[in-house]
Amino acid sequence: MKRALPPEWDIEVSFAGDGVEGLEQIRQGNGEVVFLDLTMPNLDGYGVLEVIRKEDLPAMVLVVSGDIQPDAQERVRKLGAMAFIKKPIDADKARTVLAEYGILTGA
Repeated sequence: MKRALPPEWDIEVSFAGDGVEGLEQIRQGNGEVVFLDLTMPNLDGYGVLEVIRKEDLPAMVLVVSGDIQPDAQERVRKLGAMAFIKKPIDADKARTVLAEYGILTGA
């Protein structure tokens, strides 16, 4: 995922091995923009989205998943995800989505 991010985007990237670690990163302020996988150990992406919503955590969530079923896309949007991006993601797609949502300007 990191390789797909625009190189000129001046950000610090944090990683999490599962949903629980991801939530801790967000709670610590490391989740302004979150690229969230749905399939993770300990707490899946749906669970992460539910906690983000419940705790009103400040995170713009872009779901990146290989599960492109319409039900999955609808469910994550209802849980607050801004976008649903199909895996594998490439640099052009990442740039387009980030620009579309005003996260990356000047793209």
